[in-house]
Amino acid sequence: MKIAVCVSHVPDTAAKINIGADGKSIDPAGVTFVVNPYDEFAIEEALKTKEKLGCETVAISLGGDANKETLRKALAMGIDNAVLLKDDSYRDSLSVAKALAEEIKAQGAELVFFGKQSVDYDNSVVGQMTSELLGFNCVSVAVTFALDGTKVTCEREIEGGKEVVETSLPAVVTAQKGLNEPRYASLKGIMAAKKKEIAEKQPAASSNYVEVTAMKRPAAKQAGKIVGTDSSAVPELVRLLREEAKVI
Repeated sequence: MKIAVCVSHVPDTAAKINIGADGKSIDPAGVTFVVNPYDEFAIEEALKTKEKLGCETVAISLGGDANKETLRKALAMGIDNAVLLKDDSYRDSLSVAKALAEEIKAQGAELVFFGKQSVDYDNSVVGQMTSELLGFNCVSVAVTFALDGTKVTCEREIEGGKEVVETSLPAVVTAQKGLNEPRYASLKGIMAAKKKEIAEKQPAASSNYVEVTAMKRPAAKQAGKIVGTDSSAVPELVRLLREEAKVI
């Protein structure tokens, strides 16, 4: 069996983001890019499954040359091979899913891991779209994963609780925080990853159905207000919450 794990190259969540000159994208100057945090859980689960079953793993990423940094991180952690679908252009979620689905199909993978979402656009749909395009079963927001033969059992987060679901291979699983504890790459793994070749492929062109028309920074927070220091301030606080903040 072959396992694919799809990874994104995203701005560090601690980075200060500025809007680019076009008003539709971020300015990458001075921004550190990293492996999408949720994808680290996907990589770890692929590695755990590989160690249990002895299967082959491949990491796939869509983007420019900078994405090789993320792919090398996956290789350093223990993924066997890596593929860069080289395309610097903007793609919406469906266009990304189409490119990934074609490569997964070409790789012959039966089990595919994604992070539940990327932390840049936060659309949370690429994994599900890819599974639909492939005709694979899908479990999203998984916090546990077990594979017994071709049976997949996952616990997933739902509103107010968790549910246990069963499905079968071929399948796509999107990873939520708590699924595992991602390992650190060893020095040996880092050195080995530097020597590994990352295959580059040109994905097929695909139309976008969603366009980013504008980006803007969130409004600055307003200054706080102190309405009192003891219980006598409660009526005024309640009034402000009801009439000004409109939260009660």
